[in-house]
Parts: sequence; structure tokens; C-alpha cells
Amino acid sequence: MPLLVVGSVALDSVFTPFGETADALGGSAVHFSVAAALLSKVKVVGVIGNDYPVHELDRLAPRGIDWSGVERADGESFRWKGKYSYDLQSRETLETRLGVFASFAPKLPADWRETPFLFLGNIDPVLQLNVLEQIKRPKLVVCDTMNYWIQGKRPELMKLLERVDVLLVNDSEARELSGNWNIHRAGRWILERGPKRVVIKQGEYGALLIQAGSTFYVPAYPLEEVFDPTGAGDAFAGGFMGYLARVGSVAPEQMRRAMVYGSAMGSFAVQGFGVKGFEGVDYDAVQRRVKAFVDLTHVPAAARIP
Repeated sequence: MPLLVVGSVALDSVFTPFGETADALGGSAVHFSVAAALLSKVKVVGVIGNDYPVHELDRLAPRGIDWSGVERADGESFRWKGKYSYDLQSRETLETRLGVFASFAPKLPADWRETPFLFLGNIDPVLQLNVLEQIKRPKLVVCDTMNYWIQGKRPELMKLLERVDVLLVNDSEARELSGNWNIHRAGRWILERGPKRVVIKQGEYGALLIQAGSTFYVPAYPLEEVFDPTGAGDAFAGGFMGYLARVGSVAPEQMRRAMVYGSAMGSFAVQGFGVKGFEGVDYDAVQRRVKAFVDLTHVPAAARIP
């Protein structure tokens, strides 16, 4: 089934102990789409300035990404610059230049308004709500947010949570939003505010899917080389929603499988700078990594101990 993402299309400059890159393709919509397109066709709504390397987006289009919903505005594109610590668990934002993204007002093409699967990338909750007003009868709405919006637009964010099916955040965001240190209590608190499910990403420790009456955990894939964690969470979201759109179902067992596909995509994302971690990755490679996840967590039934 069709899949739609609304989010940032940016240029990132990243410094890690293992290398650096300048003006690489970035932004929530880009990382999400590159991952999701391995499983389902993706439509993108965003905005870029007249300095954006459009030919790089065109190069990715044959993967199954429709960029026709990305507006081109006069001015500079959204740019972010950051530096990671040696363990890649913490980062320092060195520079953020919103450019044309500062006045971004998402407009969905008329024939995109019945897209059944919608991902609201990490943007102002006011804009996320605006997008929801344009969508007709969605089958699944998943949204992301961050500490900046939790602190600065909390009333709008809480209103948004009443209307989404899944909130997808990292552990620090879940704790700040709920005021609960315990991640499981934080997840339950979020469920009481509207979403039917919450996905809590925990970096190298995996991710949790919390819903009424049950919790499911998927580990992170054990990698020996990690270059750049930027966009890994968006790639996770792309795998998660790409799988659900591919099977056209939001049944509980499919949600669990989607978590594994999300973790698989996140593991590809960190293996290169920007979106380069996905170079050479095809559907078969995704399936092999998903199988590796199954092998990683499978516990064979043992004979009864006398």
C-alpha cells in the first residue's frame, strides 16, 4: 500500500571519531525514504532551497521514491552540523540553519490525501496537525518528535498525540515527555494520552514496542564498525512503516515483525555517512539481515528437565 512521509530534506555535516562528511543528504524525510523504499513505494512532502543538489534526489528516485511533493523555494536549504563523542552515544550540535524550512507549510497534492500509511517526521507539531487535517481516512498514522518540541510546543504536541496511532521516540524523549524515569512507566503514560502503541528507540540497546497489555523488545544488530548514527532513528521508522505498508496490515503480529525490519534498517544506516550505509543494499540483503535478527533472538524449545 502507498506510504507518505512529511519531514525535513536537509544537508548534514557530521564529525565522528571515525571520519567526517560535509553537506551530505540528510533530514528525516530522506533517511526515512531511503530505508522504506526497500520495502514499499514512498511519497515525500518537504521543502528545499535553490542550493540543494536535486540531482542526488533524482539518483535515489528509481528506488521507488516520489519526490514530486518536495517544494523548491528561493533561499538556503535546511543545514545541520554536529559532532559525536567517541562512543557515538552523545552528540553536540555545532550549527543549525533552518533556511527555507523555517517557513515550511506542508501542502499535500490532492491525489496524495488518501494515502493509507502516513509518517509525520520530526517537525513542528502544529505542522504535523496541519498535515493530519489534509489526510482522509488514514489506516495508520505514526509520528516522531524531539526534546525541542516537547519543551517548546507541549500543548500542541499533546493535542497531536490524541490523533496518532503510534508515537515513535527515543528513551530520553519518552522520559522527558512523561516525567517518568522508568521507560516502561513512561510508555504506559504515553498510551494513556492517545496513541495505541509507542515505540521507544534505545540506540545500541535496541527498541521497545509498548501497547496495552504487552511489551515487545528487539535488540540492536551487533556491528563491529559504526560510522555515523545520524538518521538511524528515521531509518528505523522507514523500515517499520515500509514493512507495514508492504503487507497492508497493522495486526499485532505484523507490528512485531515491523520492529525487526526497523532495527534491520537502522543497522544499515549507521554503516556509512549520510545515506551511504544503504549503498548496495537491496531487498535480498534486507531479508538476510532480518533472518540474522531471528537467529540472534531465537531460543529453541528445550526438553523438559526431570
